[in-house]
Amino acid sequence: MSTLKFDEGRLMQVLVAPIVSEKATMVAEKSNAVTFKVLQNATKPEIKAAVELMFKVEVKGVSVVNTKGKTKRFGKTIGRRDNVRKAYVTLQPGQELNLSGEAA
Repeated sequence: MSTLKFDEGRLMQVLVAPIVSEKATMVAEKSNAVTFKVLQNATKPEIKAAVELMFKVEVKGVSVVNTKGKTKRFGKTIGRRDNVRKAYVTLQPGQELNLSGEAA
């Protein structure tokens, strides 16, 4: 693991949910990367440490994307979707992370 030390309780909260979409699956097949929804204030080293801690894999790199929430109408009222921070976590060659939930 990296030389930086993080609070384990904080690391367990950094990863909010895996993102399973067409784009995420294409990226996973093409470049051995997994996509996660993360906390708005999560840093790249924190994300890397959290993935290594929770899934016991070696991380090669982390890319982060901030997506602004769209303004949508709900009947008469106008609402807004939440802002989302996505992390594309690239794994070392030979490492694998199975998020499908199937029993092996």
